[in-house]
Amino acid sequence: MTELVRKDEEKQPAVSGGPTVAVAFGGGGARGLSHIHVIRALDEMGIRPVAISGASIGAIMGAAMASGMSGNEIKDYVLGMLGNRADIVARLFRRPASVAAVVDRGFRIGQFDVQRIVQNFMPDTIPHDFSELGIPLHVIATDFYGHHETVFSEGELWSALAASAAIPALFRPVRRDGRIFIDGGIFNPVPYNHILDKADIVLGIDVVGTPRGDPRRIPKPIDSLYGTSQLMMRSILKLKLQLQPPDVFIQPPVSNFRVMDFLKAKQIIAMTEPVYDEVRRKLDQAIEARLKAPVSG
Repeated sequence: MTELVRKDEEKQPAVSGGPTVAVAFGGGGARGLSHIHVIRALDEMGIRPVAISGASIGAIMGAAMASGMSGNEIKDYVLGMLGNRADIVARLFRRPASVAAVVDRGFRIGQFDVQRIVQNFMPDTIPHDFSELGIPLHVIATDFYGHHETVFSEGELWSALAASAAIPALFRPVRRDGRIFIDGGIFNPVPYNHILDKADIVLGIDVVGTPRGDPRRIPKPIDSLYGTSQLMMRSILKLKLQLQPPDVFIQPPVSNFRVMDFLKAKQIIAMTEPVYDEVRRKLDQAIEARLKAPVSG
């Protein structure tokens, strides 16, 4: 397990005498399981990020890493949990006031309570408050009526993660601090801009993907809805990259998977395995370039 860092400690280098690293984990539902390889690569390189930001599934993965879980521990937890359909159903319906509290009129879109799901699926090792994390974490959510993104970095953690993961048309929006929030990826798919000043090297991971299917056929309504969301986030991210890209940008091959393909966790993790080597290679290059750069001033 990675060593924890107190928030009030000074930034620690990625490697002894080397530059510091911060990581932004992007949103993308089940596609974000590929973040596990990024965390594994950082573990293997001995890199402890000085800051983490995340949106949606990226915020959840970031919280797991910030709490001290290793990439392999996260992988084992995910595969163990999502490999058992009976356990998934039990967690979905654990301790509801009634079945109607979880779904309404069957499995109608938009009726799932994401706060209850986060509570029932989160590892016990993840604390309930930001102050108990070992690495500073910035969780991104979208203020629905405020028309802007909100960054949570203190206070109660799990409600912030739920707000960040409240995918429209699937989960009910989340109320926190008197505001209504939805998926953070809607406004900021890969929130690396919030950690650009936190470290020498910033790593951004994009798991939005692109719509896939038979171009001769009209997509199903739900696929059209989620595909439209992907295209919107791609447009936002393209503009962000033009304005100011992170030092290292990774795009795992996730487009063949849908946002709610969590039951395909084993396949997603297997197909995105090359990300592990890509992260190590690109970070090595970035660190080497940083060490060779002339000192300003």
